[in-house]
Amino acid sequence: MIKSHIITIGDEILSGHIADTNAKWLSEKLYSIGVNTSKRITISDDKKQIKKTLKLSINNSNIIIVTGGLGPTNDDITKKTLCEVYGSTLIENKESLDNISKIFKKRGLELTKKNIEQALVPDKCKVLNNEFGTAPGMAFYEDNTLLISLPGVPYEMKSLFEDKCISHIKQKFNLPYIYQKTIKTTGIGESWLSDIIKDWENEIEEGIKLAYLPSLGRVKLRLTAKGENIDELKKKIENQVKKVLPLIKKYVFGYDDDELEDVIGKILSKKNKTISVAESCSGGNVSKTITALPGSSNYFIGGIVAYSNEVKVDELKIGKELIERNGAVSKEVVEKMAEGIRKKFKSDIGLSTSGIAGPSGGTPEKPVGTVWIGYSDNKVTKSKKLNLTERRDLNITLTTVNLLNLLRLSLKGD
Repeated sequence: MIKSHIITIGDEILSGHIADTNAKWLSEKLYSIGVNTSKRITISDDKKQIKKTLKLSINNSNIIIVTGGLGPTNDDITKKTLCEVYGSTLIENKESLDNISKIFKKRGLELTKKNIEQALVPDKCKVLNNEFGTAPGMAFYEDNTLLISLPGVPYEMKSLFEDKCISHIKQKFNLPYIYQKTIKTTGIGESWLSDIIKDWENEIEEGIKLAYLPSLGRVKLRLTAKGENIDELKKKIENQVKKVLPLIKKYVFGYDDDELEDVIGKILSKKNKTISVAESCSGGNVSKTITALPGSSNYFIGGIVAYSNEVKVDELKIGKELIERNGAVSKEVVEKMAEGIRKKFKSDIGLSTSGIAGPSGGTPEKPVGTVWIGYSDNKVTKSKKLNLTERRDLNITLTTVNLLNLLRLSLKGD
């Protein structure tokens, strides 16, 4: 079994000013190629601590991935410490220097001495040229142990790891095949989903692992198989998916890298339908989520954040009496919002949200977390009431997910 350690270096992470998203991402990537992460460590920018931690990991793991401490400032000491650990000397790497010069020229910036020193690398390492930044990655291989040092900037680290490190790891180690399939669901909680599939789960073929991965408004079911024959692994996993799908089909919106908004966008494009959105409690988050995707202009017409009752009346043509009689957070108003935005923007479908996001504004009849979502096309107008949480940020996200799922189900005819 090939095992790895992930070492994150940085005082800013230990102080809580920056979240360590790199370690989580690296663990997932390593696992996907058959490498188990047995330890994740975060340490400060201190030479003694870095040196001690590196030596312990070299003696107790096959692969060590280090992130951080490769920048041009005085507290970035990882490179010099690696030289001491491996008995190495810093030398200038021409490819790295050319890359740094190119980046600075493109940005119209002056190349300083500190930046030029970024091209100095230990003479005993394999240089991993960083196309998106000035700090190159480095790989050391001694006594059947591989240590890879990467910059801490997430997009630089991810690019280097995927483009250069994975192939390097596979060259050095004989790894098993791993096949994973993730079933993505929404509209049902983890415990309810577990109850529905418990018989199937108890009969899963030996050698296949099931993991529940819940997030806001969604639950992922990840099936994993490890072995020597990739075709057999795929066949086993796909067989399990066929067995469970009839039980949860109405909750499944996609697989693997599919996102709810992406799946909806593809359906809208295929059906040649357009949408517009009237948002109150979600404050534009629905529109932001939809338009984050390239190509969304093919189906998204526009939106209005109708936060005040005046905007609901003036822009969406909702009667004052209707709002006074039922309240802005109501079935009647949210349905009129969906109809109003559809007619105003001449879209095929109108969507709407109205609720009490919190933390204040609730009443005994309509407590914080009470939200209505609406849908309207040229044949039907409908709505759904949500009873959410007392946290504003969660309520905005959950409202968005639920409205997108209402749209998905409506497009499918469910």
